[in-house]
Amino acid sequence: MASADSRRLGDGDGAGGAFQPYLDSLRQELQQRDPTVLSVVVALLAVLLTLVFWKLVRSRRSSQRAVLLLGLCDSGKTLLFVRLLTGHYRDTQTSITDSSATYRVNNNRGNSLTLIDLPGHESLRLQFLERFKTSARAVVFVVDSAAFQREVKDVAEFLYQVLIDSMSLKNTPSFLIACNKQDIAMAKSAKLIQQQLEKELNTLRVTRSAAPSTLDSSSTAPAQLGKKGKEFEFSQLPLKVEFLECSAKGGRGDPGSADIQDLEKWLAKIA
Repeated sequence: MASADSRRLGDGDGAGGAFQPYLDSLRQELQQRDPTVLSVVVALLAVLLTLVFWKLVRSRRSSQRAVLLLGLCDSGKTLLFVRLLTGHYRDTQTSITDSSATYRVNNNRGNSLTLIDLPGHESLRLQFLERFKTSARAVVFVVDSAAFQREVKDVAEFLYQVLIDSMSLKNTPSFLIACNKQDIAMAKSAKLIQQQLEKELNTLRVTRSAAPSTLDSSSTAPAQLGKKGKEFEFSQLPLKVEFLECSAKGGRGDPGSADIQDLEKWLAKIA
């Protein structure tokens, strides 16, 4: 027995002996349950949990602050996207995929939005709209004001689909029709574009309502826009549709300036 005890004492006096004072101190603190130590531990845990919770909430809010930039090819969506983010002009090409970035709005609250530029090509735009529409806080539908007269039917077709989808969403997004390229001499005014779109959408809803109903029972879109028996007007929609004029390229084609102040104000308002 004596030899066994001697071996144990020898082991304790070796490598473990150097840490013994610290182990004894820790054991005493735990046994005494020092209120100061416990308070510090609890405070640190509270801070850690708060940071984790804040990060989750911020991530969720960011996903709910998406602004979709929609429109036909060559309407100027991507240049508007670049202008809003950088303030500079840049030559752009037709997009074949989405682009997204955080945009800090011009207000005193320091709010930010996630701008998402979606492709405008006919074969891509609806599938990208389907992918992102549920996260849309707002929609900016960009129209080429200079080419509007020859593109009015195509613009109305796409806008019809976007409005139907927007009306079916629970988070009914804010909706803006940005009449771009106002720096070009032949550009149509926002008022004229609104009037012509109302006429085209009225024709579309008549033809769509007369067409055979779809067999897709999962669709929840309403049968038509506006009020039945009345000429269509944007004011009849359950969501507010606003119009404004802008120019991403700049006055007289100057690549160094742009007229997007009204668009920036609108984004600050809905942020």
